[in-house]
Amino acid sequence: MAIQRHGISIGLERTDNDFILSLKPVGKLTHDDYKMINPMIDEALKGVKEPHVRAFVDASEFEGWELRAAWDDFRLGLKHGNAFEKLAVYGDAHWHEKMAHIADWFMCGNAKYFDNPDDAILWLKS
Repeated sequence: MAIQRHGISIGLERTDNDFILSLKPVGKLTHDDYKMINPMIDEALKGVKEPHVRAFVDASEFEGWELRAAWDDFRLGLKHGNAFEKLAVYGDAHWHEKMAHIADWFMCGNAKYFDNPDDAILWLKS
């Protein structure tokens, strides 16, 4: 029997004096994953006036969404898109790049795709 890993790790990374929200989706995300993710993100941004979040998404093990989870992700982007100043998506698939372009439409900051994680971090810090 094969183990099917899916979900998202959320963390806070410090590079030099900068803090970056780190997200690592793994496998195919489900609606149940978002039932856990949404409250964590809501709580992290609650009470922060005019947040300016810089986020790094490591999509290297991300396989996509179930249909309902894709809708959950879309709603999450609409709800919190204005909190993000920069979103760097690191991946190794063409659709990861498309994902970054679509994210850019729904946030007031900038989203950009990278095939090198160090380049992504440098861009977030600039």
